[in-house]
Amino acid sequence: MAFGSLEGEEDNAPLAEINMVPLIDVMLVLLVIFIVTAPMLTHAVKVDLPKASSALNITKPDHVQLAIDAENHLFWNGAAVEMDALKSRLKDAAAVQPQPELHIRADRTTPYEKVAQVMSLAASEGLSKIGFVTDPALAAP
Repeated sequence: MAFGSLEGEEDNAPLAEINMVPLIDVMLVLLVIFIVTAPMLTHAVKVDLPKASSALNITKPDHVQLAIDAENHLFWNGAAVEMDALKSRLKDAAAVQPQPELHIRADRTTPYEKVAQVMSLAASEGLSKIGFVTDPALAAP
């Protein structure tokens, strides 16, 4: 240990030892504080709060079935429709809030060009939710 001495030689080198007494004092004070406050934290008061229903009222948007057969005929929810009438129906569907989903169902032999035209027309009229409906039973082996 390096304590001051009365000898004449001066050693001005810094002490490399940590004084542990203040650290232990702080630790003991914190321990006493935690021991005193711990029982106060477990004290609870029983309060009967009113019950409230907080279920979300989510309205699911309707969906529109648009079918394209092998002869390029269009069917809006099962009813035959021409391309001119399809444009106005898509515009009306896009104006509805919440916006319905457009489910496109195409036959296996329907050219992709026809499906792409319908998708492009739907997007240009403002429908943003477009999906494809497939039937796994009709998939190619």
